Amino acid sequence: MPAWTARVSKFDDDVMPAGYRFYRSQAFVVKMLAELLYYTQNLHNRSERILPMAQKAELDRVDRALLAALSKNARASGAALAAEVGVAESTVSLRLRRLQSLGTVKGYRVDVDLASLGVSLQALIAIRLVKHDRSEIDAFRNAVPHLPGVLGVFHVAGAEDYLLHVAARDAEELRQFVLAHLTGHPAVAHTETNLIFEYADGDGWQSLVG
Repeated sequence: MPAWTARVSKFDDDVMPAGYRFYRSQAFVVKMLAELLYYTQNLHNRSERILPMAQKAELDRVDRALLAALSKNARASGAALAAEVGVAESTVSLRLRRLQSLGTVKGYRVDVDLASLGVSLQALIAIRLVKHDRSEIDAFRNAVPHLPGVLGVFHVAGAEDYLLHVAARDAEELRQFVLAHLTGHPAVAHTETNLIFEYADGDGWQSLVG
């Protein structure tokens, strides 16, 4: 029997004053509504955890064709996308809004040539963390993506814990970054800086979309 259901005996109704019975019935209704709300919220929370995975699995040919087209030119017009995919422009608009609401399309970004701005040095910095203080580790993880020059953060398995992809104008600026933000950080036990001589964007991920 569910927790919010109950039975009131005839004996209780006969011997208890009317005012008490009214009070008890009100308390019962309040309790029932509170527990029903609890179950509803639990169901909602469970659906929030499960639904995104189910939604992301429901991509059809049109969705995947749109993703492939956008990966080549994120500034393509709705008409151009419709012509390439073979659907109406209104369908393109609806599908793009759906892909954004699902989180499949996270945004549209500008690919800036940092070297043209005088930021010509890039590096991967391997970081090994101190293991004893979780709060300091969490604080480091939350802050490090926003440090000046950080392009990306990778949490990795192996001897090191994180890889930072950073950019700087020159070797001195990179050195100052390591000293100011990493070497003295209480959560950092060790760092190793690897200069990047060449970087090329990969497009092999597009084959995973189709």
